[in-house]
Amino acid sequence: MRLTRPMLAVSGAVAVLALAGCGSSGDQAAETATGSLEQLAAEVKCTPNIQIDADELRQALCKEGDEKYILATFATDRGQREWINESKRMGGFFLVGRKWVAVGHKDVVTDLGGELGGTLEIGADHSGHH
Repeated sequence: MRLTRPMLAVSGAVAVLALAGCGSSGDQAAETATGSLEQLAAEVKCTPNIQIDADELRQALCKEGDEKYILATFATDRGQREWINESKRMGGFFLVGRKWVAVGHKDVVTDLGGELGGTLEIGADHSGHH
């Protein structure tokens, strides 16, 4: 019985995100993209400014209009999850795909989700800390 409630909560959250990704014209949410940092960047028309180029993590800075965001790829699922969990402490919005993540303002990440697919995760809220 303990597994049922969390499973229902996750299913409900997934359903809400899926519905939020559908437009009134009946468009479906994008299939989650895969590929190298350069391939993902090309999908969103970003010329990646590589910040980290290591075996386990490749990270670049991209721009969308006046907004900047981080696009990162990972060698392993575990490395990705550890990076996300640590980064969430600083806040922000995370678009998560298979071995990649985009981090930025909510509107930028939401736009990227229309092109790359993925799942939205939200970091810690520091808005009450002045």
